[in-house]
Amino acid sequence: MIRLSRPRTSMLRGLTGATVLAVAITASVPVAAQADVACTEPALIAAITTANGAGGGNVVLTPGCTYTLTSSHSTGTQGPNGLPIITTAITLTGNANVIARAALALPFRIVEVSNTGQLTVKSTMLSNGAAVSGGGGGILNYGAATLTASPLSNNTALLGDGGGLSNVDTPAGTAPAATFTGSTVSNNVATVGKGGGIYNGQRSTLTVTSSPVNNNTSLVGQGGGIAAVNSTATSLTSSPVSANLASLGSGGIYRLNGTMTINTSPITLNNTNNCVGSVPAVPSCTA
Repeated sequence: MIRLSRPRTSMLRGLTGATVLAVAITASVPVAAQADVACTEPALIAAITTANGAGGGNVVLTPGCTYTLTSSHSTGTQGPNGLPIITTAITLTGNANVIARAALALPFRIVEVSNTGQLTVKSTMLSNGAAVSGGGGGILNYGAATLTASPLSNNTALLGDGGGLSNVDTPAGTAPAATFTGSTVSNNVATVGKGGGIYNGQRSTLTVTSSPVNNNTSLVGQGGGIAAVNSTATSLTSSPVSANLASLGSGGIYRLNGTMTINTSPITLNNTNNCVGSVPAVPSCTA
């Protein structure tokens, strides 16, 4: 029996050694990391174009980089856009990044999301967009737009609704949905239109969580902070709406029909008035 057990022990030892060697070899093989997009306008445009062509993907930005857009790179039904139109599920994964239209560039919004597109933006500010026609100086949304820790700031809709973001009026088909989490909406302007900060249009859905909406302006319209017009649902949680301006009233939030939920989101110090003129009234909002 001893003679029989010895070769068995040797065999087990041999297998154990081979297994350890295989594990060591596997551990030594480097795992391919996704390269950051170089800190240039052409590199960003190429990366998004490639992701669209591949049916979607994650575009990882160089940490701390400001991607300055000097010209438009697509044109939709409502004018030029700085980035390619988002037609698939694309995530822009940033780390203290900014995507901004150059100060002296011709007007164009930052990005348009088509009705088949799903754009997720993480830790990246979208700034200085200027929609020359239509709404959404920062984002024109026909599909789904999700911003996480990504401020929307200093964007302008020159001839439309939603200085920062516009959930487009959609009588039929897929309705737009926008979600803000930890993403301040500030200093955006709708020059001729409703919703200086955000416009939530017909059948659309807007969810805002821990995202202050402040210092936005509707120069010739209502809803300096937010305008929700015939939308399906508008929900604010822990998102103060303050110091916004609308020349035609409802400086904070303007509501026309649709479901609206306001939780721990004070609507204060807006001009002219906070929500007067909304039908039905905005929950928890006083003059």
